[in-house]
Amino acid sequence: MTDFTNKRPAIELLAPAGDMEKLKTAVYYGADAVYFGGEMFSLRAGAGNLSVPEIREAMDFLHARGARGYMTINIYPHNEHLNLLRNYLMEIKDIPVDAFLVSDPGVMTILKEIIPDAEIHLSTQANTTNYMTARFWASMGVKRIVTAREMSLKEIREMRDQLPDEVEIESFVHGAMCISYSGRCLMSNFMTGRDANMGACTHPCRWKYSIVEEKRPGEYYPIEEDSHGSYIMNSRDLCMLDGIPDLAAAGVSSLKIEGRMKSAYYVATVVSAYRTALDHYLADPDNYQYDPAWFTELCKASHREFTHGFYYNKPSAEDQNYQSSDYIREYSFVGMVKGVEPETGFALVEQRNKFSIGDEIEIFGPGVPFTKEVITEMYNQEGEPVESAPHPQQIIKLKLSTPVKENYILRMKKQL
Repeated sequence: MTDFTNKRPAIELLAPAGDMEKLKTAVYYGADAVYFGGEMFSLRAGAGNLSVPEIREAMDFLHARGARGYMTINIYPHNEHLNLLRNYLMEIKDIPVDAFLVSDPGVMTILKEIIPDAEIHLSTQANTTNYMTARFWASMGVKRIVTAREMSLKEIREMRDQLPDEVEIESFVHGAMCISYSGRCLMSNFMTGRDANMGACTHPCRWKYSIVEEKRPGEYYPIEEDSHGSYIMNSRDLCMLDGIPDLAAAGVSSLKIEGRMKSAYYVATVVSAYRTALDHYLADPDNYQYDPAWFTELCKASHREFTHGFYYNKPSAEDQNYQSSDYIREYSFVGMVKGVEPETGFALVEQRNKFSIGDEIEIFGPGVPFTKEVITEMYNQEGEPVESAPHPQQIIKLKLSTPVKENYILRMKKQL
């Protein structure tokens, strides 16, 4: 919808934006574009999501920085939702959203009626697994196909070769993997009455299950898929940080990070790692060398064990987590820099987890390597010395030797 003077990057880095803080963090840490949901019709009902005034603010923020914003309207609505959808689109039609992520043909029809010049990106929820389907959607005016998570790199390359040049391909490169057919899951609705296809998934694929024989109530038998334990349908997280050249060779135009429900710290850490790797690749594709240090940095955000998903081969038992469904959390997000006090040079830090005098922290910001520092002085907002910061989102003044700016992040390695 918006005519930019900014040229789109050769390969876009696309980040999740569950709320305004995460949206801004994604851009500060290197995202070319973000995707977000409104308060209705998005498949992440549990995310903060954006109100109509916030959507307008978000697009102003993004465009001022040469970034783009894509809005998700990718639920599968029932009849009673259609008039609500029309009213909602009428409310936002004048906001310069760059594209809409849609999966349902009915939603697409209504969107075209109300916002005729809307750019449409086809959500992964539409289950596009072959080039004939992609060509059909292209003929319907879709400008970008978000590939099904079941597609291999070979299949994506074949799809790219069969599509018009102006139709782009977007693929997930990082985050949680749905155990279903491209996310169209029926388990949550069946087991809890909360519809995953309406944004209210309860993630029953990650629960722990046992079998009970009807004549032996109270006797639980674990479900064992192999000798490791009793978890079923519990995928590892997707990670393609080491596969950027292969994604580029397959013709992927946009690298998509999953995680609208994740924290601002997660967004900053993951976006920063992929930004670094992608910039190195784009600077010199022929001589690109993957640096394992990028992965080490990536792992400082919470995650499960990683897999390449379907990109190189079909996943096996090795791509499932049978031992635990827990996240690996080796670092705590302890604070976000909100500014620097001009008179004293103290960093003004908004607390996110408790930290104290004597703690060793790591400080990192957009495009800069992290540094380590031991906290020696801290004060409350009244300037009184304090020993710790125990209260959520309290503002603390820190004396730091590392120069910091607004939106720098403080983290701390957890004690084992």
